[in-house]
Amino acid sequence: MTDVLKRIVARKRREVAAAKVAVPLAELRERISELGRPRNFFQAVVDHGSTARTRLIAEVKQKSPSAGVIRADFDPVAIARQYHAGGASAISCLTDGQDFGGKLEFIHAIRDAIPLPVLRKDFIIDPYQIWEARAAGADAVLLIAECLRESEVIDFQILCVELGMTSLLEVHDADNLCRVLNHVGFPHAGYSLLGINNRNLRTMKSDVNHSLRMADLVEDPRILVSESGITTPQDMKRLREHGIHIVLVGEHLMRQPNIEVATRELLH
Repeated sequence: MTDVLKRIVARKRREVAAAKVAVPLAELRERISELGRPRNFFQAVVDHGSTARTRLIAEVKQKSPSAGVIRADFDPVAIARQYHAGGASAISCLTDGQDFGGKLEFIHAIRDAIPLPVLRKDFIIDPYQIWEARAAGADAVLLIAECLRESEVIDFQILCVELGMTSLLEVHDADNLCRVLNHVGFPHAGYSLLGINNRNLRTMKSDVNHSLRMADLVEDPRILVSESGITTPQDMKRLREHGIHIVLVGEHLMRQPNIEVATRELLH
């Protein structure tokens, strides 16, 4: 892990310990029992027929460690509505408060406003957070391979399936991809996506070519999600030419004056 990631994970362990005291697991289970089934995040973004278009997971975040404040007039529900109107297939919602300006409460608010499935994007290092995500209304969670042991990747994916949620397992470097590749889709295909983070967490620079290189190592490109650094329809076209038809875009769209128009133009 990079120094930035180590710092965040150490803080996250403290936050999770406090959350377990404030809201015991039994209470989360009770909340989940009162919810309906999760929306099918996997089905919303994986192309099972025509491969002519790209599915967009549009991200709601106020700030980031690398960019600082991205959008001062931050209204997560209004932003999600614009993403939906612009043609996004799903929403990624940051829930880390300190570094990204997120809150768990944003998930329910977004789901109440639009019909798209919502992914909780955070630094998941404990099963409690997956229960917490579902109780907050999330349909999917991000799992960052750089933060997790191999056994945790397997256990967390199993828990996601048990809760009816999709997992987006994210890797950056080839070593981590090779470490987890055999576990993608475990225990059931149809619940697991593989994300390629184009941002180098050591330099914080993004390069879409990174997804193109990594795609050659993956047998089923339909489950691949290219993340970070995607800003133009030309980027999307290059990814499609390499079999990648799902992208996660946040910072670029969050900076645009009219998010709905920018979303539509990116998908054009």
